[in-house]
Amino acid sequence: MKMHFCIPVSQQRPDARGGRYVLYSVYLDGFLFCRVRYSQLHHWNEQLRRVFGNCLPPFPPKYYLAMTTSMADKRRDQLEQYLQNVTADPHVLRSDVFTEFLKLVQLDTFNIMAKKASLDVLLPDGRSMKVEILTSDTAERVLEVVSHTLGLCQELLSYFGLFLIRLCKKGKLSVVKKLADFEIPYISLQSLQVEDCMVGLRKWYMDPALDSMLIDCRAARDLLYMQALQDIEQEWAKPTQAQREELEAFQQEGNQTKFLELAQEVQHYGCMQLDPCTCDYPEPGCRAILSVGNHEVSCWITLPDSQTQKVVFQMSRVKCWQVTFLGSLLDIDGPQQTVNQNLELRFQYSEDSHWQWFVIYTKQAFLLSSCLKKMISEKMAKLAAESSEMQVEVPEQGKRKIYHVLQSQKEYSSFLPRKSKIKRAEDDCVWGTIKEADL
Repeated sequence: MKMHFCIPVSQQRPDARGGRYVLYSVYLDGFLFCRVRYSQLHHWNEQLRRVFGNCLPPFPPKYYLAMTTSMADKRRDQLEQYLQNVTADPHVLRSDVFTEFLKLVQLDTFNIMAKKASLDVLLPDGRSMKVEILTSDTAERVLEVVSHTLGLCQELLSYFGLFLIRLCKKGKLSVVKKLADFEIPYISLQSLQVEDCMVGLRKWYMDPALDSMLIDCRAARDLLYMQALQDIEQEWAKPTQAQREELEAFQQEGNQTKFLELAQEVQHYGCMQLDPCTCDYPEPGCRAILSVGNHEVSCWITLPDSQTQKVVFQMSRVKCWQVTFLGSLLDIDGPQQTVNQNLELRFQYSEDSHWQWFVIYTKQAFLLSSCLKKMISEKMAKLAAESSEMQVEVPEQGKRKIYHVLQSQKEYSSFLPRKSKIKRAEDDCVWGTIKEADL
């Protein structure tokens, strides 16, 4: 599944021989990931092709004459498309040649040397666990270290992930982003420039029914139990009074299994709640709080007259969505290492047999998009598992139905700019159309 890569800006830099070269700022999920030259990406592509052959997407060709502005814009767009497309192949994502290159460019961009370090990891119960790592360790490696310390079964690692989590006032939490396996948490944390932010461990699936896959492992059950308690305390999960009393009884008994079984019946259990944002439904400028998970997006909307309305969007009726960048990039070489997070996510939804666009304005648009993709991938995996268990004599109609669902959900997301609202951060920055191929 493709990543949210984009190259919103490039800069010309002098080289040692008196010439100039272009440095591309690569962003992942709206945050600066690395800066690279075309020659570095070209060499990386050649390494990948030696391993994977012609199945890779086309790489932008070399120019042997001086580039015009339009040529530079075209190359930047092509490199952006390449990064998005090359990450669509899970075999490429898991390869050493892919990971090692991205490790090196992250270390080089932020001038970090590989050395031993301690990293505080926020557990779902609010405790901080210190682990010994290398500053060059990827999120995948750090997750392995954390899981080994906790005694988590290795085969269950894919059900958990590392996140950047901001500790807000009054004990509230805000999930900033999900770290990709090839990201270096030590660098991501240092470069984020956000106060009270930590690397946190949370489960990474949106279907609460998947709890059953983990509950027999003591360490996994402990983590699910911790997160369930935290989500109820954070009011992300909303038990009724009767459910709360029964949950408290199981908690006092120390019966985690019964607690988690009942928790699955709690409203919005296992969902990701986003920070307060605004939306255009049922009218522009409405405040909203979103809870994402269990195959739906639930919105608590505050109308201009202060009345509240709950709206639930079922994922089965979402056709596609796109993230649009509305802001500007500031202080490229200074402490501000992120795109000014003026983002919107708009999705097309079938209501009363009519397709409508709904718009959500949130700094967590990329996180929201990742959650939507996760729900789609879990649904597709479930359909694939069900179809593989069918007999050969499956009715043709049933086959067509599954194929239609898979095809309609194959291309569903994009990342687009509002070019008229983008401001140049520096005179030598080159802005152009920011596109993300269907994810």
